[in-house]
Amino acid sequence: MTRPQFASRQIGEYLVTALSDGNMAASLDLLLGVDSVDAGEIQRQAGIGDAGNIHINGYLIRGKGRTILVDSGTGGLNNSGGLLQQNLVAVGVCPEEIDTVLLTHAHPDHIGGLLDPEAQPVFTRAKVYIHPLEVEHWLDNDKQQRAVERVQRIFALVRRTLNAYQPAVQLLDDSEVAPGIRPVFLPGHTPGHTGFRIDSQGQSLLIWGDIVHYPHIQTAHPDASIAFDIDPAQAEATRTALLAQVVDENLLIAGMHFGAQGFAHIFPAGDGYRVAYLEE
Repeated sequence: MTRPQFASRQIGEYLVTALSDGNMAASLDLLLGVDSVDAGEIQRQAGIGDAGNIHINGYLIRGKGRTILVDSGTGGLNNSGGLLQQNLVAVGVCPEEIDTVLLTHAHPDHIGGLLDPEAQPVFTRAKVYIHPLEVEHWLDNDKQQRAVERVQRIFALVRRTLNAYQPAVQLLDDSEVAPGIRPVFLPGHTPGHTGFRIDSQGQSLLIWGDIVHYPHIQTAHPDASIAFDIDPAQAEATRTALLAQVVDENLLIAGMHFGAQGFAHIFPAGDGYRVAYLEE
């Protein structure tokens, strides 16, 4: 049987594969700081039919004896996504082969796939890395009590997940998580939102998490935030600075809400930027 093809890039000693988790039904009304008509036109010009839907990716990193997963998709929570685990198996990797899970942050479309329907760990041999500020936020009882019901459910999911994976949970610092793979603190979307940069044999890739949810819109309008941002002003500042940096470095980018193409370069365009997906 021929295995399905997924977008992959060889970054030095590491093969990085974009694994689609499917789509999350959403709306451009979630965006703040950009006119919805303009946003819809950007999506139309980019050839996106369901303008409000948000695509979800995870990334598999293989090399130097390591099998690493960056984010786990939704696990099918809220009737969204849920394809990542079957796509992981489709590329020939069983969950028990994953030795490390790197979490960009703890929203449900990033950690939902960590637990099975019985709330048991899916990746039974993996260490799970997360930023300490992310843990601090979601374990804060006062914040949980003040949150609306929808967000209280996220607090409960995060706590359930962290408890299930103890003692495998590891807190990120500035250290490499594998040779040539280092966390990059990108706060704003959540307090501990983190990207992961690979530098190997002169090649580089930044997996930038949720810097954008609508890539074409939020690169053209870096000041456009989304309702999911916990600190919209900080998220905007992080996005603005990072876009300038990746253009300056001509850095290859991977994003959890890029299309299934998975990888892109960012280029200046007018007062903002544009996404150029890499094709196989």
